[in-house]
Amino acid sequence: MTQPRPRHLFLAASAFAVLMTAACGGTTIDSAEEENDSRPTGTADPGAEIPEGLRIDFLPKQLNNPFFDIVNEGGTEAVEEVSGNATERGGTEATADSQVEYINAASQAGSDVIVIAANDPDAVCPALNEARDNGAAIVGYDSDANCTDVFVNQSTTELVGRTLVEMVSEQLGGEGTFAVLSATPNATNQNAWIAAMEEVLQEEEYADLELVDTVYGNDDDLQSFQEMQGLMQSHPDLGGVVSPTTVGLAAAARYVSDSEYKGEVAVTGLGTPNQMREFVNDGTVEEFALWNPLDLGYLAGYTGAALKAGQITGAEGETFTAGRLGEYTFETDREIVLGPPQVFDADNIDDFDF
Repeated sequence: MTQPRPRHLFLAASAFAVLMTAACGGTTIDSAEEENDSRPTGTADPGAEIPEGLRIDFLPKQLNNPFFDIVNEGGTEAVEEVSGNATERGGTEATADSQVEYINAASQAGSDVIVIAANDPDAVCPALNEARDNGAAIVGYDSDANCTDVFVNQSTTELVGRTLVEMVSEQLGGEGTFAVLSATPNATNQNAWIAAMEEVLQEEEYADLELVDTVYGNDDDLQSFQEMQGLMQSHPDLGGVVSPTTVGLAAAARYVSDSEYKGEVAVTGLGTPNQMREFVNDGTVEEFALWNPLDLGYLAGYTGAALKAGQITGAEGETFTAGRLGEYTFETDREIVLGPPQVFDADNIDDFDF
């Protein structure tokens, strides 16, 4: 197995990440600001105490998704530490319509903070804006909407895209074709990462690497499995598949592990160690990456509590302490970054349990 190169990914959020996320949503930063001028604009009070009893609602893209189950566990941990009450809301399908229903339910229940991974950057905004008018602070994570107060980014868009290209390039020896198995067509994070990958592929180092197709499994295990099967039927000489979604990566690996393509087609992307361990151990997957979803939820929960308390407004340069994770700074307006992706392979995967 080729040993992965060390990746020292910096924690600063870049302007490129902000612009890419906005562009994929079909609106500009300026227009989003104009449409959502009720977001916090006052002066932060770093010494403000977080009040007890905050009602903090977590809305993942869908329930019963292994990644979001772990995120919500971390969020609940943070909320309990600040003596608040955490509620998980959502449907079993990753749709904007479903999220709107649960945003409205949270707002009607008097939510103080809504923490959301948006299925669409715009469609959820009318409901989120109404919830804000009712007193809720709005925190985005994983996949942002164009109307959140702040966004907790798991890593920068450019660095995630670069990591995905680096991994597939290493496994294909720097040349060949690959496809992307994504989540939903309108998921802001997925689209931003794919766009970042396309930018990286323009570099001379990757001149012999070609992205030939992008398909969508809608973060559904069966549909993702079928899309992977369809990719191999459409591109029988495909060299690899990159799936920047935990559901898609596991489904792709499961298909390849029981097929003639095992050992022939590289499978990589973003996944959890517990989900991917069997496929690493049986040789189907050489390496993949992800941030710690438990910490992502924890940081999002603490950010929501700090925002509601007035410790932060999301302005560039503001700093706050997020419990066990320590101090975080807004490197750009309304965005903080959890940290760099962790690359997993056979040498280190058993060191992680999530």
